Amino acid sequence: MTKVLLHIEGFAILSLSVYLYGYFQFSWLLFFILLFAPDIAMVGYVISNKVGSVAYNLFHTYSVPIILILVSVMFSNLTLLSIGFIWSAHIGMDRMLGYGLKYSTAFKDTHLNRV
Repeated sequence: MTKVLLHIEGFAILSLSVYLYGYFQFSWLLFFILLFAPDIAMVGYVISNKVGSVAYNLFHTYSVPIILILVSVMFSNLTLLSIGFIWSAHIGMDRMLGYGLKYSTAFKDTHLNRV
């Protein structure tokens, strides 16, 4: 049941992020270009599982895009706001599909399941 709730939560975050992105009429081209940008953090796995999991988890934690969104609102920066929505959409999409935060044991070991 808990996994199902995490998948639903991911779908909700993805949906809200996409809705708000569209509401502000940001560029859909930018959205699709940057949607998978957080996955660049997987390059850390070339060094080691530990470095890879830390880098991946840093780029796949909701707290970072939320802080980015808050800062963008504080300083009225629409570019940062759009990036924050794209970033949160990416994380929501990952959670919806079952990709979670990584353990340092292996790339396939996540807090949601073994992918």
